[in-house]
Amino acid sequence: MHQHLGLIYALSAYLWWGIIPIFWKQLDHVPSIEIVAHRMVWACAFVVLLIVISRQWKEFRTLLFHWPSLWRLTIASILVTTNWAIFIWAVNNENIVETSLGYFINPLISVFFGMLFFGERFRKVQILALVIAGLGVAVMVAATGGLPMISLSLAITFALYSVMKKKVSMPASHGLAIEMLVTLIPAGIYLFFLQSSGEASFGMNLYTNTLLVLGGLFTLVPLLLFAAAAKRVSMTTLGMTQYVGPTCQLLIGVMIYGEPFGGITLLAFGFIWVALIIYTSDQLTLQTKRRRERRRKEKAQP
Repeated sequence: MHQHLGLIYALSAYLWWGIIPIFWKQLDHVPSIEIVAHRMVWACAFVVLLIVISRQWKEFRTLLFHWPSLWRLTIASILVTTNWAIFIWAVNNENIVETSLGYFINPLISVFFGMLFFGERFRKVQILALVIAGLGVAVMVAATGGLPMISLSLAITFALYSVMKKKVSMPASHGLAIEMLVTLIPAGIYLFFLQSSGEASFGMNLYTNTLLVLGGLFTLVPLLLFAAAAKRVSMTTLGMTQYVGPTCQLLIGVMIYGEPFGGITLLAFGFIWVALIIYTSDQLTLQTKRRRERRRKEKAQP
């Protein structure tokens, strides 16, 4: 039951991230930077409220003075804010397919950063997967005459965000609250300037106001679902379910919003998908070997 509940949480988180472009599309009349600022402010308000309601304020307050974690979370905050800005701009400028490519590439970028920052060694199969993924990117470059900057920017910023979060040990809600507090002041100043100059979208109508506030809540919910899943299922299970998100984004971009998907783009995706199949198969094989090794050692014990 514990594992099944964890799988439900994981699928729910990635499904939420997968269909979120539909929500942001409803705000395509609002500048992307203003959406991001509201997202930071309201996400901060909701997560702090959650901490207060769950009576964890005292524990959270002590973390505010843990400097080794604070500087990492500050960098993480800048990275995730950049990621959000790129994603929302791309969604509202008819580039949902390219955002999905970025999140398909993300696991492979994470493998590379694991070697770069944590001294993890590449296995031959991982190198093969990276080379094939590189061919997919090369196809996009040859076809468009430039790098798929949206995809690469999303993949790299989120992978770097994961690197910073990996070095911080604290409850998900506490870490997210600190990240949001870091950006609260600049976001608040920007929104105050917009309101005072009469250029703000907030106050335009009840529909827009409601969506901007809900953007903060919709930021918080999948992160909490993911944190709950991570405590209950293996990294392999999380790795398998993470493809739900970009798959949904791809289907939404093509089938709902009519973005082009064929020819060179399909070929590039094909290389990425092959790389992901090789990478995921290797992860499953490695996990199975480790499980068998643990069982063998347990049986060998007197």
